[in-house]
Amino acid sequence: MLAKTFCAAVVGLEATTITIEVNMTRGVMYNLSGMADTAVRESYSRITAALPNVGYRIPLASLTINLSPADIRKEGSSYDLPIAIGMLAANANIPTDHLKEYMMVGELGLDGRLKPIRAALPIAILARKEHFKGLIVPTDNAREAAVVNNLEVYGMDDITQVIALLSGQAHPDPVVVDTRREFYAQQYNFDLDYADVRGQENVKRALEVAAAGGHNVIMIGPPGSGKSMMAKRLPSILPPLSLAESLETTQVHSVAGKLGRDTSLISQRPFRAPHHTISQVGLCGGTLNAQPGEVSLAHNGVLFLDELTEFSKQTLEVLRQPLEDRKITIARAKFTVEYPCSFMFVASMNPCPCGYYGDPTHTCVCTPGQIQRYMGKVSGPLLDRIDIQCEISALSFDDISKAAPGEPSAAIRERVIRARGIQEERFKGVRGIHCNAQMTERMIHEYAEPDEKSLQLLRLGMERLKLSARAYNRILKVARTIADLDQSERVQSHHIAEAIGYRNLDRGDWAERGI
Repeated sequence: MLAKTFCAAVVGLEATTITIEVNMTRGVMYNLSGMADTAVRESYSRITAALPNVGYRIPLASLTINLSPADIRKEGSSYDLPIAIGMLAANANIPTDHLKEYMMVGELGLDGRLKPIRAALPIAILARKEHFKGLIVPTDNAREAAVVNNLEVYGMDDITQVIALLSGQAHPDPVVVDTRREFYAQQYNFDLDYADVRGQENVKRALEVAAAGGHNVIMIGPPGSGKSMMAKRLPSILPPLSLAESLETTQVHSVAGKLGRDTSLISQRPFRAPHHTISQVGLCGGTLNAQPGEVSLAHNGVLFLDELTEFSKQTLEVLRQPLEDRKITIARAKFTVEYPCSFMFVASMNPCPCGYYGDPTHTCVCTPGQIQRYMGKVSGPLLDRIDIQCEISALSFDDISKAAPGEPSAAIRERVIRARGIQEERFKGVRGIHCNAQMTERMIHEYAEPDEKSLQLLRLGMERLKLSARAYNRILKVARTIADLDQSERVQSHHIAEAIGYRNLDRGDWAERGI
């Protein structure tokens, strides 16, 4: 007897419908076809051990299972449930009338329980697109999949519940998630706030400008000056995620298997801070299954690399393409996957191996050669992609003990949202451009062209600070953001002056300092 069930294969963020055809005839042969990996091929052993434990036994027979279309690679254990249901239907243990109405995924334990799988959200989006009546998933994935409206999502604990549903013996209620209520309820629930940061007003201003324009930023200063503390609070002043951004971000985390059981939609911008021992694959994605890396998990959020020079130079260099293109392509012998990675890049580092170069309160013990090698780990092309570069000084005892509490994140965020609103209106007719950091050269000349007075100031600043020619556009982008924070239609001289101050760590300036 022939039976058909439906599930999905996920490549990147895209899911494709997979038809599982199970044919059972007389004999003792077993054959699985359709470009299946080891985990899929092992499903037969799990299924034949699990079914007797829940009261079903598949007789010895010639069993042929085909996963169609055969030219798409099938990976993982999510095919266990549809294959098991197909085998039961082919053996006439359950009726086949309702099989075509449901898409189903789930890993099967030897006791018949359903275990969670990855990428439930992209699969749910596909099920609605293909007009399936419902989607059957493990209970742990139910809330994640129920984000998709106009689709009945059933979270099941074990295969017996699935059999009861398909046989018409049970009529469970589908899982319902009030997406908008849960999404907006968590948007501004931050554990960290800039009110905790005393002093360092110039650095907080730089981070405000970076948040307002989506600019990348690097902070250089001695240990204990507050670099990490301020970076970790950056999400609290960023504009809230839109529903579209949240859905795309949640899809990435769903494919990576990073969503918790109680998570439906990611409502706050991600903040990823990988350790400096991370590999190139861990940072940018890969492995045999082409899983998303940290740059994609930081999509629509912040990627923070603390102690930048402790990362291997080869690992840092792979950031060039993601920073420029805001997407990353992972190529393998038989397939290519593309993930989005539009993030704010934030880095911090010490000025030298001991950390106290230029600190008036400590003596630096590093030789010029050591400092040069240390700083040389950050290449010119990577530094070129960082718009805002600022030095941080260590706080004195009086600064720490007597300084008033800092401005709360909510007040800063209000100014940032207002500036981003101006930019959204400015670029509303341009696809893929949402903030000043993404401006093309033509847009820079159109929206950030300085007047004669500002141009003279820019020329003077570049000559005195020995800034490179590549810093020109970066300064204008930052100046445009500063003007937006001031709600100024034109870029003025004081906007240019502040933007130049954020480029005082240009590569040419490092060379001048003997670094």
